[in-house]
Amino acid sequence: MVAQPGADRARSRKAALAAWVGSALEYYDFFIYGTAAALVFGKIFFPASDPATGTLLALSTFGVGYVSRPLGAVLLGHLGDRFGRKRVLVLTLLMMGVSTVLVGCLPSYQTAGVAAPVMLVALRLLQGLSAGGEQASANSMSLEHAPENRRAYYTSFTLSGTQAGQIVATAVFLPVAALPQDALLSWGWRVPFWGSALMVLVGYLVRRTVEETPVFEQEVRTGEVTKLPLVVLLREHWADVLRVIVAALIASVSTIFTVYALSYAVNTVGLSKTPMLWVGVLANIAAVVSIPLWAKLADRFGRKPLFVAGSLGCAVLIFAYLGAIAAGSWVLIFAVGVVLFGVIYTATSAVWPAFYGEMFPARVRLSGTAIGTQIGFAISGFLPTVAAAVAGDGAGAWLGVSIFTAALCLVNVIAVATARETYRVPTAQLGLKETAAPEPVGAAR
Repeated sequence: MVAQPGADRARSRKAALAAWVGSALEYYDFFIYGTAAALVFGKIFFPASDPATGTLLALSTFGVGYVSRPLGAVLLGHLGDRFGRKRVLVLTLLMMGVSTVLVGCLPSYQTAGVAAPVMLVALRLLQGLSAGGEQASANSMSLEHAPENRRAYYTSFTLSGTQAGQIVATAVFLPVAALPQDALLSWGWRVPFWGSALMVLVGYLVRRTVEETPVFEQEVRTGEVTKLPLVVLLREHWADVLRVIVAALIASVSTIFTVYALSYAVNTVGLSKTPMLWVGVLANIAAVVSIPLWAKLADRFGRKPLFVAGSLGCAVLIFAYLGAIAAGSWVLIFAVGVVLFGVIYTATSAVWPAFYGEMFPARVRLSGTAIGTQIGFAISGFLPTVAAAVAGDGAGAWLGVSIFTAALCLVNVIAVATARETYRVPTAQLGLKETAAPEPVGAAR
């Protein structure tokens, strides 16, 4: 295979950097909300309820953000396939930043009454709308700029950026969570939300300079841009959309680990907040390292083997992690938590940005990836609430939650195992079902 020219390599790296930085900032915003929902929102916005119900209601507002994700996927997917990936990248960043800063400005229930949780839900919906198009646009941008034999590696920067955002979000809450209770509930919880303003400004300066993808520019030159991407997607590629929806249920592991396990450990088992937050920090640090390594393996050996192995590993380790929390063993909590979320789960995170995007042709790629993933993520986003409601709030609830999560992992395995392998398909032929099995595009480097 002919070596990629220097200018093309520079554009590939710049696109990957834009995806990484923007995703880190977007998911900083998204996950500080999840942490606040687990730790303080029940007391601030739902104080009239008993503690267990208040926590359940607060976790429900976290899930509400996933309701608007499919709508955001439809709207932003249309814009990205119709007018270009770059515009969506900038728009999603600004939408998330404004809504997050405003959450930090909200009055409490004691000050504004029922208007306070109503405004909270409205802003959470806006966050979800933005997130609905963020990853798909970043993935499409980096995939279409990437060398053909390194697509998994370059698109994996979107997910390593997501993990970095979670590191910063959790790390910011470490000193905040250590504040006296009065300070935490009055002003402390607001600081991470206000801090988003500076981070979004940095992300905007990076993303506004990235170039549009050559794939989309070629479509514009040849007049092949689809006017109604959603219609084409559902008419010609509905089976792959359905497959992505089911495969995306692997995100249930993330929501259970990030939200349910934290709430269960602190509010049910009675473990300290600070060490539990450190579990998330260390696991995400491990994920930032492991994601590009898994992605390199996916470029060499294929998407499906790694995805399936990661899903099966999660199905097993979720029992060990929640069981360790129930037993109150800090050694096991840290060890299993880092391995589960920082190593095994990342095998799926490293693969899916390329794997899902490669299922669709360029003219509907952003819409297909966005709609498929966001419907799957929307289901996964409510799982902490479903888990808490079904399993109850007792110390033994962890077993039912583990069985539930493992079952979703196994469903995910079926969806992935029945998909086409795409790691050797040339970029121009991706999503073209009538194309015969191609020759390898070159050895991965």
